Amino acid sequence: MDLGNITEFKSSPAMREQLAAYGTAKHFKQDDIILNESSHIKAIPIVVKGSLRVMRTEEDGREILLYYIKAGESCIMSFLGGIHHETSKVKAVAEEDVEVLFLPVDKVTVLLKEFPEWLDYIFKLYHKRFEELLEVVNAVAFKKIDERLLDFLHKKAEVTNSKTLSITHEQLANELGTARVVVSRLLKQLEINGTLKLGRNKIIIL
Repeated sequence: MDLGNITEFKSSPAMREQLAAYGTAKHFKQDDIILNESSHIKAIPIVVKGSLRVMRTEEDGREILLYYIKAGESCIMSFLGGIHHETSKVKAVAEEDVEVLFLPVDKVTVLLKEFPEWLDYIFKLYHKRFEELLEVVNAVAFKKIDERLLDFLHKKAEVTNSKTLSITHEQLANELGTARVVVSRLLKQLEINGTLKLGRNKIIIL
């Protein structure tokens, strides 16, 4: 696998070469589950192409989106869980067709000894995810659901690099942690306002 094609992944050629040697590349289709909650973490996923969404499921079955993982990024929760031999606290799902490099957990510490930049990469990921989780907490606590919905749609469009989003009202409700009827009502109002256009299982941001 040529990690040099990931422009977002700032690392030396030597480290990229070692990652490719240690890791195993796999391809997933949209909505495939890459990592499930409560599963043992044996390898750390690094996204090579495409993107993942990371979800948290509540006891009543409702889900909420925590953050996206884009090309060149990994899941910091997988790092921490894998190093401490814990089970996953989140679920990672393919947002679109995605290529992922799985780095065995035991190689994480090996790279730390060989490449100081690997530690820098982990710290930067941690900082970014912490800020994104703060945004989620802030949105849930202080923003109205219509603001959260519009922010979510724009974020999804940015991640997929497309203003046409293939998603159902049910999926939107799940990712926002609210009821489908609420999402449907708000989407209809946004369509009336000229913000977006609704289609069959898709939303076009205008």
